Amino acid sequence: MTSALSAPEQGKTFLGHPQGLAYLAFAETWERFSFYGMQTLLVLYMVSQLLTPGHVENVFGFAAFRSLLEGPFGRMSEPALASAIFGLYASAVYLTPILGGLLADQWLGRRRTVILGGVLMTIGHFLMAFEQPFLLALICMVLGAGCFKGNIASQVGALYAPGDQRRADAFQVFYLGINAGAICAPLVCGTLGETVGWHYGFAAAGVGMVVGLLVYITGRRHLPDDPPVLKRAPKDRVRLTGREVRVMALLVGMLPVFAVGLVANQQLGNAYLLWARDAVDRTVFGHTLPVTWLLTFQGVMTVLSLSVSVAFWRAWSRRRPAPTELTKIVIGMGLLCAAPLTLAIGTAFSASIGVKVSPIWVAAFATFNELGFANVLPVALALYARAAPPAFGSTIVGVYYLQLVGANLLAGWMGGWLDKIPAVQFWLLHAGMVGASAVVFVIIRQLGRSLLAPSAARADGKPMPFPPLRGSGSAH
Repeated sequence: MTSALSAPEQGKTFLGHPQGLAYLAFAETWERFSFYGMQTLLVLYMVSQLLTPGHVENVFGFAAFRSLLEGPFGRMSEPALASAIFGLYASAVYLTPILGGLLADQWLGRRRTVILGGVLMTIGHFLMAFEQPFLLALICMVLGAGCFKGNIASQVGALYAPGDQRRADAFQVFYLGINAGAICAPLVCGTLGETVGWHYGFAAAGVGMVVGLLVYITGRRHLPDDPPVLKRAPKDRVRLTGREVRVMALLVGMLPVFAVGLVANQQLGNAYLLWARDAVDRTVFGHTLPVTWLLTFQGVMTVLSLSVSVAFWRAWSRRRPAPTELTKIVIGMGLLCAAPLTLAIGTAFSASIGVKVSPIWVAAFATFNELGFANVLPVALALYARAAPPAFGSTIVGVYYLQLVGANLLAGWMGGWLDKIPAVQFWLLHAGMVGASAVVFVIIRQLGRSLLAPSAARADGKPMPFPPLRGSGSAH
């Protein structure tokens, strides 16, 4: 199976990687441009226009949807309602990759499923240019993302043979592509939405999705072959070994810990924008910058942080054994904890002297958050892609995104507290939750490192002894 999944034309490379990585990364760049372009505007659009009288009545089915949403909690303010909708949408985007993985593994294959997802997202983005089909647009984008996201990430992992140490490095390159789209989206879609018209911003996001789909289709011959579609007859079903069952149980068990640890990061498109709109000094040379530009700055910091992280760990591995993925995740969670703590300190300090929060505090937050991000999400994705049983690769990568389902649900729920508790307490609460997650990962690193080690299984399926952590030599 390894050879079947290897990339064609191995002699041609992109930054020392198979050429298919370039097409996957650039396709994902444009898909993320469309995703973040829409997400950048979503909460601001809902609070400023869609949920206001004279507009909300135009949305097909919204009255019933609002009643369902407010049933457990009572009447919500417009910011709280917008935050809840954002949380549901953002979490659903990361729930449907499980369905997309099953669709690819059992029926369509990865390539056709990715194309189907791109088409659905394109339809959804263009529907966002109108008020009436708002809920239908969200549904199309959720289903499309489910087909697209997990399967394109699985194809990145399938470019490499088991044990190839370039895999984690490749996912960091892949995330560079993601964040290139994240940088450009607020500048283009955000600026159009805030200054020209919300629907122009959404339409620009749709154009980006079309470009991403065309890039993917153009590069199909450079992509790894789809694995054989699973047989649905009971006698042909793939049976997992005992070790594979334990690995999958541990991978699933880590998801709630990831969800709690990522809750502050997931506020970037939600409460962070609403807080920054009112609390941060955005005046430059007498002009107030659009609040969505803060997300462009965040994207720039992400790319810089990923680049620094890749360079640092490469230099580290030349002198001493590279740390395991779990070790990097512990480091990353510590940095992610420092990010909301910085916002709490900056908010308290600014309030004490009676001024708005300085951009310096925002820059410090972005630095800690994105350095932490660089050592958590791409590394964790590489870990799940490597450790997953081959026959369930796309499905497990889809399961991996459940952490972001939980994180976004938490972020949507907690985002509604921003207008109920002081901002200092709001960000301190986030810092405490991320810190608790870091502590749990320290424990998982000690107890589960042998099970998730690259050398933990032999060809006969029996576990191999795991050397001390410092000498593990695992992939980046």
